[in-house]
Amino acid sequence: MSVHATRTDGSGHGFTLQVADDGEITYQLAGDAVDMETTGSDQPDSVGNPALEGADLTHEGDGVGADAPDTPASGEPEVADVDTAAAPGACSDKTYKTLDLKEYGTYNWYVGDGGMPGGLSRSQASTAFRDAVGNIVGSSNNCGLSDTVSAKAEFKGYTDYEADVDSSGNCRSRDGLSTWDAGNLGATEIAVACTWSHVYAGRKNDLREADVRYNTSDFDFTDYPTSSCYRKHDVRGIGTHEAGHVFGLDDLYGNDDNLTMYGTPPFCTTKARTLGLGDVRGLRSIY
Repeated sequence: MSVHATRTDGSGHGFTLQVADDGEITYQLAGDAVDMETTGSDQPDSVGNPALEGADLTHEGDGVGADAPDTPASGEPEVADVDTAAAPGACSDKTYKTLDLKEYGTYNWYVGDGGMPGGLSRSQASTAFRDAVGNIVGSSNNCGLSDTVSAKAEFKGYTDYEADVDSSGNCRSRDGLSTWDAGNLGATEIAVACTWSHVYAGRKNDLREADVRYNTSDFDFTDYPTSSCYRKHDVRGIGTHEAGHVFGLDDLYGNDDNLTMYGTPPFCTTKARTLGLGDVRGLRSIY
């Protein structure tokens, strides 16, 4: 089980707990050495018949956690993205970090119920989330890099299950469905990705489930970062970053502001929707 939070204060929030087949328990903090193992064989996950693990599953009402609708004024252009002056450009920054995690098969995922980020409808949110996941599995970039990443994902539809994340941003017992939704998290957490994996000795752990939740209690989001945008996070940019965690990429900090996996996203910009050189190199190292 792993939790990865996108936070406002620049601090990493990552913790991994592993239980091997022989009962051995190990853990890894976010600052520990990065596992660069990339070998493995296909072990596809199946979520066709989810079984609850624990009695902590709850259901949100449709009005919970929705921020105000945000749509562009007629003819208003989206905000142009400008690379941070002191940081390397997205297409020249080679930096990446990976987790001990890989989706060997297809990531089958769902959109939950309740309020969605940016005041989006459920259908609109599914489109934004699908675009975000597609940015990762398709190596979407403006650097002229071909897509050689073999990661796969499939949107399976809607569910009344929730992402298995509590209001403090902690992962709960998994319910068998990989669900994207929105709700309440810790006050500094913009979004959280919780992943559960099967431990393999000598190769990357096999992803079994990955849930993503946006924090709509403490932050505003928009699918249209226009010139009138103020202190709102891009739905698709945040989603692309969280999808990076789902497929095994870790947070970056320091002077890597222009990469999608930079851990503290700025307001009102769409640049995280497009991968940089380091983001693509990280995916290629896994897939």
